[in-house]
Amino acid sequence: MSAADTPAAPILTAQGLVKRFGRVVALSGADLELYPGEVLAVIGDNGAGKSSLIKCLSGAMMPDEGVIELDGQAVHFRRPQDARAAGIETVYQTLAVAPALDIAANMFLGREKRRPGPLGSILRMIDKPGMRRSAQEAVQKLGIATIQNMNQAVETLSGGQRQAVAVARAAAFGSKVVILDEPTAALGVKESGLVLQMIRDLRENGLPVILISHNMPHVFEVADRIHVQRLGRRVAVIKPDEYSMSDAVAIMTGAATVAGGA
Repeated sequence: MSAADTPAAPILTAQGLVKRFGRVVALSGADLELYPGEVLAVIGDNGAGKSSLIKCLSGAMMPDEGVIELDGQAVHFRRPQDARAAGIETVYQTLAVAPALDIAANMFLGREKRRPGPLGSILRMIDKPGMRRSAQEAVQKLGIATIQNMNQAVETLSGGQRQAVAVARAAAFGSKVVILDEPTAALGVKESGLVLQMIRDLRENGLPVILISHNMPHVFEVADRIHVQRLGRRVAVIKPDEYSMSDAVAIMTGAATVAGGA
């Protein structure tokens, strides 16, 4: 096999993750591999363990057993800040934005820039012009044309625009991985199209994306590979150009299996 044919090493892996809540087993030996520059969709029925898997990867939850590796090194996230510090950004379905604040303030929420010199180091003054410039650059890099004024309050934005702000924030700070949890839920057709294009742009910019979604057309539109979760573990990894949406649903529900499994 030539060097060109050799697959790249995964940037993020999970091996044998187990998570229990009393007698309920949310994850039962779950595995996952995310490769550089790809969109990996994670699908599964309710109760399949998708949320628990993502929470373990993003630091919102600690697995009881198993190993998570980032860039080939074992990591132990005790809180979401640990995952963010390592370069993993997550956009949850609930969208952690502050509606009363403007776009720039939301982009840097919890990571505000300080003014240079004594004004920032001693008086702790926030560099609002610098934050606006950086926010504008992040939005323009993703090609988000529907957001122009960084001083606009988030509460005045549409659902799709709010999602765009959250994704732009993740892209600005996620140096390794971006995780998107149901990013098109409750959005209309036009706004969903905006979010799907942002996912493609993230991939084009070299950021691998984990996409959790119940929307099969959206999954098949943007995913490079599809991780199928069932009963707390991965049962298959399929490619959209080799399987149909009906096949994916059948695997997800247990009505069909894939030769070789996961």
